[in-house]
Formats: sequence, C-alpha cells, structure tokens
Amino acid sequence: MTKIAFITGITGQDGSYLAELLLDKGYEVHGMVRRVAFENPNHRTSRINHILDQITLHSGSLESYPSIYNIINKIKPDECYHLAAQSFVKTSFDDEFSTMNTNINGIHHVLSSIKDTVPDCKFYFAASSEMFGKVEKSPQTEKTKFHPRSVYGISKVAGFELTRHYREAYNIFACNGILFNHESERRGLEFVTRKITDAVARIAHGKMDELQMGNLDAKRDWGHAKDYVKAQWLMLQQDKPDDYVIATNESHSVQGFVELAFNEVGLDWRDYVKIDPKFIRPAEVEYLTGDYTKANRVLGWEPKTKFEELVKMMVKNDMEIVSSHFQ
Repeated sequence: MTKIAFITGITGQDGSYLAELLLDKGYEVHGMVRRVAFENPNHRTSRINHILDQITLHSGSLESYPSIYNIINKIKPDECYHLAAQSFVKTSFDDEFSTMNTNINGIHHVLSSIKDTVPDCKFYFAASSEMFGKVEKSPQTEKTKFHPRSVYGISKVAGFELTRHYREAYNIFACNGILFNHESERRGLEFVTRKITDAVARIAHGKMDELQMGNLDAKRDWGHAKDYVKAQWLMLQQDKPDDYVIATNESHSVQGFVELAFNEVGLDWRDYVKIDPKFIRPAEVEYLTGDYTKANRVLGWEPKTKFEELVKMMVKNDMEIVSSHFQ
C-alpha cells in the first residue's frame, strides 16, 4: 500500500530535497504552500518545478487552524513533516511577533489536527541548533541544555516542547530533529552561506565590488541538506519516536567559509570583504557543534558531504547561475 506524506514548507530547501527522496521511495507526496505560490510559480515553487507533475500542492496557512485541519483531514497522511517556519534568524530580531505567531501556532495547529484526524500519523518537527544558543558545553547532544539567543531559537524550543508534549500526552509518534546548519545549492540568498557564494560568483564575474559581512568569528557545524533530509525520513521509520541531533561533529568559522569560497575562484577574500555592524546580531550565537552519535547508532545515519565539498558545490552552482545571467 502506498504511503502518503504531507510536507509543510515543501517549496523550501529541505522540502524540495525531502519531496524528491519520498518520491524515489514510492510515496504519494502532498505539500502545503501559500496561495501566492500559485500566482507566481516560477519564483515561489522554483525548487520543485521539476517534480510538480508528481506531487499534489494544497493552499494553506500556518496561521490558520481550519486550513491546516482541512488539508490533513482530506489527505490523511501516514507521515507528516513540519518544515515550514519563519526560519531566517535576522528577521526574528526585526519582527519578533510574526516569528512567534507563525512558528509556534503553526506547529500547534499541525499537531492538533493530527491528533484529531489521523492520530496514527507519524510526525517530524524541524527543530534547530539555534535552540542551544549560548552553549554550556560542546559538542551539543540531545541532552544539552537550551539557551536560545533569538526569538527564532525561542520559537523552536516551544515547538520542540510541543512535539514532546503531544508524544507523551496523546501518544502521537512525534520526533524532533535537532538539525545543525545545513546548506546547499538551493539555499535562499538571505542566508549567510548562499550570500557568500553568490557574492563570490558576482565578484568573479565583475558584477560586484565587495561583500559586506557581520561576525566572521562565529562558528557553525555545516552539512548538506540532502544528507539531512535522509535523517528526517529515517526518524519516522523507527519503532519508537525520539529526538535526534543531526550534525557533522565539525565546526568551521564564517571566515573559514569565506576563505574557501574565494579560493575556489582564485581570489583573496581580504580584498573584497568589508565588515558592516548592521549584520551583527544583538545577541550572537558564537559556537555550535553537534554530536550525531545517537543518530548514527539508532538510525544508522551519518553525513556524506564534507565541509570543503559543500562550499565547492555551492560556489560552482552560483558561478554557473551568474554566468548564464550575464551571457
């Protein structure tokens, strides 16, 4: 019997890779998008346009409980992957209220709808390493205390606790994936890694003069999104629901990312990078490194893409994009 999967945030980086993975495994895939996606598909659904004929999209909003309830009640999924969120940390400082409303109410609406319509549906929540924030120890594990340093991080802690609550109170098969930074060629331009590789490509083609950055000393644990969605799927294939850190157990500075990216095009980053205080967070997360031992032991998962390979892939992709635009 064909399994039915429902993905919120299907048009995003993770959602697109996850949809491809599930299709390859023979799932019937459904996704939720905002109504505007249907009005501007070239932009809004660009990451999934190549599989639109294989999936079913539903118009809905995380802020609207009836729309979530109606979609889940209609398709009655076997698995639900809740990836949608206001996921840009800087925006959570600029607009705290919409971040809290979207992220906390969104997951609550999804979990409540599952409980009332398809209680046997397995649920995955995209938690975040930003929940650790001001870390007390490294590397971070499933037992590390949370100390978020942004409203985004706070909203993810709330989502984590809601997921655990529905698991314990209502016996929902609900898992938290504490994913550390995961990037790809499909990353949005507002995120620092893609901002870097896009700028490198433009500078290499003579279309930009400099790259403005914030804190170059911040260190992150970076992996490839395609590897990480495999872990999301694996969590829902287990006999018991649980929470897992998904990471690489390696940490690299933003400056390290910048250096590698400029090296790929034969340029010295110091000639082009300028520090602008406006890109520095009011409360910075200085250091994140995840320990994926549990995921390896229980799920049999491990990251495949090395940091240097990730940077190389992203720069190559943006070089091709910029070259095609300015031919």
